[in-house]
Amino acid sequence: MAPRPTPPEGVSVALSRSLRHDMPLDTSPTARTTLDWDRLDDGKFADETVAVRRLLAAAPLAEAARDGVSAEAVALVKATRRAARRQGVVESFLQEYSLGAKEGLALMALAEALLRTPDEETRDRLIAEKITAADWASHAGRSDNLFVNASTWGLMLTGRLMDVEPEAKTDFPAYLRRLAARVGEPVIRAAVKQAIRIMGEQFVLGRTIEAALKRARREGVVCSFDMLGEGARTAADAARYEAAYAAAIETVGLASEGAGPERGHGVSVKLSALSPRYEAVQAARVWAEVYPRLKRLALIAARHDLNFCIDAEEADRLVLSLQLLDRLAREPELGGWTGLGLAVQAYQKRAPAVIEAVAALACSSGRRLMVRLVKGAYWDSEIKRAQVAGRPDYPVYTTKAATDLSYLVCARALIGAAPHLYGQFATHNAHSLAAVRRMAEQAGVAVEFQRLHGMGEALYQGAEAMYGPLRLRAYAPVGGHEDLLPYLVRRLLENGANTSFVHSLLDERVPAAAVVSDPVDAIAAAGGPGPHPRIAHPLRLYGEHRSNSLGVDLSVRAERERLARAVTALETALPLDAGGLGSGGAPPSTVSAGEAEAEAEGRSPVDGRLVGVTREATPADVDAAMASARAAQPGWDALGGVARGRVLRAVTDRLQADRDALVALLAREAGKTLADGVAEVREAADFCRYYAHLAETQFAGPETLAGPVGETNTWTPRGRGVFACISPWNFPLAIFTGQVAAALAAGNAVLAKPAEQTPLIAAEAVRRFRAAGLDPRLLALLPGRGETVGAALVARPDIDGVAFTGGTETAWRINQALAARRGPIVPFIAETGGLNGLFVDTTALREQVIDDVIVSAFGSAGQRCSSSRLLFVPHETADLLVEGLSGAMDALVIGDPADPATDVGPVIDEDARRALGAHLDRLRREAKVIRQLDPGPWAERGCYFGPVLAEIPSADFLEGEVFGPILHLVRYDPDDLAAVAGRLAARGYGLTLGVHSRIEAFAREVQRLVPAGNVYVNRSMIGAVVGVQPFGGQGLSGTGPKAGGPHALLRYAGERAVSVNIAAQGGDPALLNL
Repeated sequence: MAPRPTPPEGVSVALSRSLRHDMPLDTSPTARTTLDWDRLDDGKFADETVAVRRLLAAAPLAEAARDGVSAEAVALVKATRRAARRQGVVESFLQEYSLGAKEGLALMALAEALLRTPDEETRDRLIAEKITAADWASHAGRSDNLFVNASTWGLMLTGRLMDVEPEAKTDFPAYLRRLAARVGEPVIRAAVKQAIRIMGEQFVLGRTIEAALKRARREGVVCSFDMLGEGARTAADAARYEAAYAAAIETVGLASEGAGPERGHGVSVKLSALSPRYEAVQAARVWAEVYPRLKRLALIAARHDLNFCIDAEEADRLVLSLQLLDRLAREPELGGWTGLGLAVQAYQKRAPAVIEAVAALACSSGRRLMVRLVKGAYWDSEIKRAQVAGRPDYPVYTTKAATDLSYLVCARALIGAAPHLYGQFATHNAHSLAAVRRMAEQAGVAVEFQRLHGMGEALYQGAEAMYGPLRLRAYAPVGGHEDLLPYLVRRLLENGANTSFVHSLLDERVPAAAVVSDPVDAIAAAGGPGPHPRIAHPLRLYGEHRSNSLGVDLSVRAERERLARAVTALETALPLDAGGLGSGGAPPSTVSAGEAEAEAEGRSPVDGRLVGVTREATPADVDAAMASARAAQPGWDALGGVARGRVLRAVTDRLQADRDALVALLAREAGKTLADGVAEVREAADFCRYYAHLAETQFAGPETLAGPVGETNTWTPRGRGVFACISPWNFPLAIFTGQVAAALAAGNAVLAKPAEQTPLIAAEAVRRFRAAGLDPRLLALLPGRGETVGAALVARPDIDGVAFTGGTETAWRINQALAARRGPIVPFIAETGGLNGLFVDTTALREQVIDDVIVSAFGSAGQRCSSSRLLFVPHETADLLVEGLSGAMDALVIGDPADPATDVGPVIDEDARRALGAHLDRLRREAKVIRQLDPGPWAERGCYFGPVLAEIPSADFLEGEVFGPILHLVRYDPDDLAAVAGRLAARGYGLTLGVHSRIEAFAREVQRLVPAGNVYVNRSMIGAVVGVQPFGGQGLSGTGPKAGGPHALLRYAGERAVSVNIAAQGGDPALLNL
């Protein structure tokens, strides 16, 4: 190994010390690193304005240098336009089709799906839909590039471009239809596929590494080869990817002839390809599985002295990747090899700190590292993930100018860290190229530039014409065309916006000066540092009237440790007591000797430990609660919606403040995983905020209605009185809180009966309502069994409405009880179960289907009303999908829900497990069990039931909802879709429905055939968001209105219309004053 270098100038020794921990290198059972990489997460969600100000203060270029770089970049654009021998295929596509346009998206959707659609009939439908969906006439013939015209006209026949008839330029869809009628749709299908093949051949260097090397030699380019393919979903995927990487590295190494990592070819590796569970919460598996694979690959690369680059992936994986790099850099078996490297994404707010820390690693390990600086290719998914998960901010910059500035700051640090870091600068931007070249020249440091194969050719031709030879490497995809499009779409999204440099570089209509943008000037022109004005902050996603609830980032070690402390604190306080929350806050009446059996112990489904004790409410308790509620409700109703909204917003604050404790209790009492527990607290808070907003807007006072002159007409919603709210155990906090908040927001008092399995979490919710200032008389907790307490509430003649979530059978009984009462007819609001089907066609992306099916069927141990119960797959792709699903099931972790690594916890109780076991026995007798996971020792400790994948002949096989982690697969012939879907619809349920397809007409047809309250297309079927996806079904699945929807409160309210004849008072003043 090379001698240990001293820290380079510009690398903070203090930071190096701050990243160290005191453990010797070989004592950690997992990571064994010498730097505390988790500290980087302190800046993961930095305020963007503050972060950009720090970038500006870093001043990567002096004022005079900035002017010089801008002038040089303008000259570079002009030189590029003069020197360009040809425009790359991707630039041609981007210049003609922005991905913001319907045509560009249609082409990508068509190409991406055609490459993996096996049956000709579906291909024809796909082509017909996408080709006729947009305005092709405006593009036809405008580009000189063969692919763009071939895509536009769809006329590639056996590799030959047909002459274009005039009609194709004026009415392409009509022309294509007539052409299809004349030559046949199979010819058109072959034409479009050939057009796609042209693009694949130009963008992918080769289908195999041998072909790629041959082409690279022919074209005279040095490459970093990227083996195409999405992340592993199964252990078999991971083993296959490792074998492919190993073979590629060996082949490249044999061909390198000792060129070395700087001058020779290299290979890039995605760590997510080496394990189906490359996640921070699965660190133990990563170290046991990914690291040995990574080391084996690195040893091959080191033996051949190649550049071996660990690719950058999502922000949540950054720290884990660096920990692996740290340990790998210290491996003695790698000797003095200097080809090890990584990619750093400049769009991440942590990027400058990452460069500094990697430099410290190079110093402490004694190994020179190669660093590829990129801007980042996952921007859109990072933005969405932060919004959905309720992150405190974005991990990436929201403006292009900030990313460009971060790139320059990182570039300066990277150049300053030479020779300990070797800079590889991937850019297609003239300003970035000119700036980096100047910084490197001034520092006297040799650097490497990189471009994507198929992109940036013209820019670097211009650069070499202007500067002379550059050290240049092409990042080159290798693989089949079927793997191309997911990769390509990421690159096009990264580079293809109308404002992108790539889009306008060779467009002579755009002045060269307009193409070049100094990021400092761009930030100033936008009004100074700050986030993009049209991208809402993650916590302000829903506007000013309600915040997005804050989530927990389980990829951050400090967050996981904080939740662990909350679980420990709860366990020291067990058992809990749900008492003292009856009428007016007084404890329920004393239990007599004859009532002793009504006291129930709450045992955890995880391990049977005593969580708490609850005494069932007696008839006297119910009477007292009703009397208190009846006395307090008129005053609450009279307060009006605005005042009630303030109380509900205060409840939200209490829920958020106590989130960790509530998550811990959900894990122990209800068996919820930490991720599910966090989501549930967020949903409960969302309900309170959303209903507060509805109360403030819909119940603010009388609404004046239009009518004739001489009279006033008003409409006023008002509380009905006292509602009984009966909630389930599967969402013991969110649904309990949602029902209570809705009834209170509408002006009612509430008698709440929680599920008998989860009264403790309900009691905690009630305490938050009262701590927020709610009159205790307005909300009474009445725990107990459904057949006693629940039945007593429903039967009371003085109850003014019932809200219920639970099983269909129980809903029938409540409906019958309410109908049998002598007295007022009251509302019954019910959300029950469903036989939820997910339909897949042959155009669906396998990896996306696997991800969404696994979480939809087995997330929350299958104990969601919305969980997928049936999966309908076409015969053509069923076997491949079954193989993938079985492998993905094997990657699931069954265990303690308080462990962040756990995916599947217990079912709620022994009764639930017995029911699932009985159904499994039937499946074994009458159907086919494809895969069942063994819970192992957890089956003895608690109420665990391993997820099951079974094949059944049709939806008729199921007699009702199976509430647990059992997914039933049905194979179907696309020609029989109507009959197959009709059998599901005939069961009478209508809660959730899923569709995976790239054909919009298929999704519409499934929706027409199968009734459902919530439909999810190309995504999971669970996790409805309050105010975004209002939740509720129809038929046997519920009555409506939808929870979390704009009409949610109105069924809880009575209405009064008042008409006053003001003409009788002497006329209408408004009319007289015209």
